[in-house]
Amino acid sequence: MKLAYNISDKPKFGQLLIFAFQQLLAILAATIAVPAIVGNGMSQSAALFGAGVGTIVYLLFTKFKSPVFLGSSFAFLGSMFAAFAGAVSAEAGFAGIIIGAIFAGLVYVVIAVVVKFAGVKWINKLMPAVVIGPTVSIIGLSLAGNAVGDVLKFAPNEGSGYLMGVHGWVGMICGLMTLFVVMICSVYGKKMSKLIPFIIGILAGYAVAAIFTVIGMKTGNEHFMVIDFSVFSDMKIFAIPDFTFIKAFQGLSQINGKYIATIAVAYIPVAFVVFAEHIADHKNLSSIIEKDLLEEPGLHRTLLGDGVGSIAGAFFGGCPNTTYGESVGCVAITGNASIVTILATAIMAIVISFFGPFVTFLSTIPSCVMGGVCITLYGFIAVSGLKMIQKVDLDQNKNLFVVAVILICGIGGMTLQLGTTGQVTLTEIATALILGIITNLVLSRKKDDAKEETK
Repeated sequence: MKLAYNISDKPKFGQLLIFAFQQLLAILAATIAVPAIVGNGMSQSAALFGAGVGTIVYLLFTKFKSPVFLGSSFAFLGSMFAAFAGAVSAEAGFAGIIIGAIFAGLVYVVIAVVVKFAGVKWINKLMPAVVIGPTVSIIGLSLAGNAVGDVLKFAPNEGSGYLMGVHGWVGMICGLMTLFVVMICSVYGKKMSKLIPFIIGILAGYAVAAIFTVIGMKTGNEHFMVIDFSVFSDMKIFAIPDFTFIKAFQGLSQINGKYIATIAVAYIPVAFVVFAEHIADHKNLSSIIEKDLLEEPGLHRTLLGDGVGSIAGAFFGGCPNTTYGESVGCVAITGNASIVTILATAIMAIVISFFGPFVTFLSTIPSCVMGGVCITLYGFIAVSGLKMIQKVDLDQNKNLFVVAVILICGIGGMTLQLGTTGQVTLTEIATALILGIITNLVLSRKKDDAKEETK
């Protein structure tokens, strides 16, 4: 695709702030969702701060050549639950999640060293386009249910499907308004509006949601109350986030060898799973910017950036970081691959984590509005994967089977529980990728039919 801003391009300062805010909106919901799900006193503001720090670390290691934002990783949710469950106190649990992030980061460092000396040709051979293409598609398709579920957040769900009562229609109207404004701005927009379709779309959806909320407040009908404005009443203008390391230092004395072993078992295997997703994300981003990031700056650098960035992010916010598909989708849709934009986004995430009004406003953006945005983001990820296999000959059964196995297992949600207590989970993406690699290796000995006919 033709990029409006290439990696080395520097937008004007005013535009830069707007572009950075758009990237922030794209990654916000998922980044602050992880600490909210884990609970145990984890801070969403601290997670946002940690994501910003982790992204800056990543950019430094990748020599400012890989335009992607790092946010809280959902893959480590089970690991974080295990860290708190096995701790004798909440403070010890906070120490545990930092130790776990260090373990996971060290896995990336070890793999990076191996890649540095062995190169990446073996990875390209192990995961060619016929494998990595459908895997990238799965990253987007596996999130499709989340996007649709967010749009229909206010529709009661009984069994399978949604009951389209008043709740459902309100959420759908807000979500579809956001979706269509994003699409119209991206396709028909001129200059600036084409570069910030997400901001315009979210503001349009938020405005519609605010109108419904006001109607609900006036009529006393809770079905229309999409936005919870009450959170502004307890808002602080300035507040220092509850950084993870502060509580962790208080619990260090309660850490013992057995607990550290538990943390290692919970985190290290997951790091290997996320490694597969790391490659898929960077392959996808490479196809968008038309530069192979595995070669330059190099997979060893992206791994080091991701690993050390995760440690830094967890030190402040408790959550190991990972490259975000939402960020990649934002780059693809807007055509803005400027590395300065990603850096500005990271700085903005750090700064706003201290300001209550901004964080509070962002937290009030309804899920149905973000769902409308995510339909486009996740859809672009899925389509990017399909574009990777355009040149793959699917008339060959060996290629057809590889793609089929990955798509069906991934969309079908095939996950694997490892360990006697199922403490390690192979996500559907990792499972589909592993099965795809095995299928491709088994069938790769078969020569192309055209070559056989020629022979």
